[in-house]
Amino acid sequence: MTLTKRIIPCLDIHNGQTVKGIRFEQLRAMGDPVELAAYYTYAGADELVFLDISATYEQRKTFAGLVKRIARKISIPFTVGGGITSVADVHTLLSAGADKISINSAAVKQPQLISDLARSFGSQCVVLAVDTQYDPGRQDHYVHINGGRIATDIKTTDWVRESVARGAGEILLTSIDHDGTRSGFALEITRNIATSVPVPVIASGGAGNMAHFADVFIKGKADAALAAGIFHNKELAIPDLKQYLKTQKINVRL
Repeated sequence: MTLTKRIIPCLDIHNGQTVKGIRFEQLRAMGDPVELAAYYTYAGADELVFLDISATYEQRKTFAGLVKRIARKISIPFTVGGGITSVADVHTLLSAGADKISINSAAVKQPQLISDLARSFGSQCVVLAVDTQYDPGRQDHYVHINGGRIATDIKTTDWVRESVARGAGEILLTSIDHDGTRSGFALEITRNIATSVPVPVIASGGAGNMAHFADVFIKGKADAALAAGIFHNKELAIPDLKQYLKTQKINVRL
C-alpha cells in the first residue's frame, strides 16, 4: 500500500498573529491564527503546523492559551513548536490540544531532550524541525538554530540521523535558502534526508506553484509538503492542488 502524501499549511506565529517572511526575515502579518486554522480544516488540509517563531529567540514559552483556542476549531492533526525545552512543556501543549510537538534549537543544544520526549510521549509525537542552509565554502548543508539566526557546525544529514536514532518520529526540514522565495522546494537535500532515515520527512520552504509540490513528492521523495504564504494568500486552493497531484499519479487524500 502506498501511503498518502500530506499537504500541511504552516502558521508561523509572531506576537499572536500569523506572519510570513522571506528567508526567515521581512515578516508581514497574514491574519488571525485561529481563523486561519478553522479555514484550513474545511479547505482540505491534512494537518496543521503552528510554530511560535520567536519563542526561542525571545526566551519564552509557546502560548498554550492560543493552542487551546486553535484546537477547539479544528479536527485535523496539529503540531506545535517554539520554545519547547522540557517534558513539562510538552505535557502542557498536549493537554492544550496539540497532537504532536516540534523541537528545533533546544534539541540541538540538548540532544537528550529528544530521547526524553520520545520515551515520555512516544516517537510519533516528536517532530524534529531542522532549519538547514547550504554553505558554499564547506559545500554542504548545515543546521541553523534560534529561528535561523545562528549557524552551527553540525551537518544536516548527520543531525537528522542522530535525532532519529534518539527517537524523533518525523522530520520537518526547512531550507532557509528557499524559504518564501516561491522558487520550488530544496529537492536535493530533501531527497538526501528522506532516503537516509526510516521516518516521514516534511519538506518546507519554496512552494510557489502546483508543480513544485509534485516535484518534492516525486524527485524529493518527501512524505509531506508544508507551505504558508501561497495558502494564506489563497493563491492556491488545497482541493485544486490535490486534484492536480492526482493527475500526476501522486496518492493524496481528497
